[in-house]
Amino acid sequence: MSIQTLKQLSDAGVAIWLDDLSRERLVTGTLAELVRDRHVVGVTTNPSIFQKSISGSAIYDDQIRDLARRGVDVGEALRAITTYDVRWAADVLRPCYDASDGVDGRVSIEVDPSLAHETERTVAEARALWWLVDRPNMFVKIPATKAGLPAIAQCLAEGISINVTLIFSLTRYGEVVDAFLDGMERARAAGHDLTRLGSVASFFVSRVDTEVDARLDKIGSDEAKALRGKAAIANARLAYELFEQKFNTDRWRTLAEAGAKPQRPLWASTSTKDPSYDDTMYVIDLVAPGTVNTMPEATLRALVDHGEFRGDTVRATYPAAHQLLSDLAGLGIEYNDVVQRLEDEGVEKFEAAWSELIASLRGELDAK
Repeated sequence: MSIQTLKQLSDAGVAIWLDDLSRERLVTGTLAELVRDRHVVGVTTNPSIFQKSISGSAIYDDQIRDLARRGVDVGEALRAITTYDVRWAADVLRPCYDASDGVDGRVSIEVDPSLAHETERTVAEARALWWLVDRPNMFVKIPATKAGLPAIAQCLAEGISINVTLIFSLTRYGEVVDAFLDGMERARAAGHDLTRLGSVASFFVSRVDTEVDARLDKIGSDEAKALRGKAAIANARLAYELFEQKFNTDRWRTLAEAGAKPQRPLWASTSTKDPSYDDTMYVIDLVAPGTVNTMPEATLRALVDHGEFRGDTVRATYPAAHQLLSDLAGLGIEYNDVVQRLEDEGVEKFEAAWSELIASLRGELDAK
């Protein structure tokens, strides 16, 4: 067992974030250990993570009991519980935030996913979360839906740091960067400190292969089989190409001169879903400077156990990545249909996890 691979990733400009949070991690100190010993410099959460954490542990019982005694609405009770964990985690990560001049050391919490198609309510929710957690090193996560784009710009304009989540499409990613630039320009005009205002753009990886592989399997030809497990990495690599283009403009340079930091691409959904694939591929094959890779602890352990660092695996691959998408189109796999379906399903899955968590917590509040 060696953490050399993790150090190599960090040295190459890949920020290692943990895609998990629970009060168990906070109470036992395992999060602090990962920060200390495994180069972890950030944390992301989502409705599914909180659903698993809260529903599977008795460690929340005392707080739930007090919330029940006070007659707190289930939605507000859930926010009280989740923001408490995020605030605590932000305090654990605060040294990373300070040491990186505000780049890392961030902890993300997502707006209610049922608001994904409502701009004004998303902004209101983001304001509430920003106020409730009250830590400079948090991100509010907003889905990259059509309605989410103006909400992202508005929140940044108000000085709220944003993690844009559920990005699958290259076109949508370009729109996300434009929303970031718009929000940062408005924040500068409003007098906000751009040196502390941050954002990442979370590009989901493994789900692309899950969807594309299923379509390739239906085709069943040798040509189709040869393309399995390649679409997700190609898609992410082309997102990085777009990142390089978007942040090499006079518009961006004007913001950078005012102290703004780039909106880093973040690789999310990086655990492999197909057991035949190398369980480190969505990390090792997406190494490029100025990126974030948020991963579950199992992937982190796999990297320590057998991850093989190969340096920058992105910037020399753009022609091959474009060709891969062209080959898929030649087989009748429509890119726009794939990414739109993934966006719709992503919102639905988070809504379902949130609804399940609400129902579970309501039952616990009633039982107290």
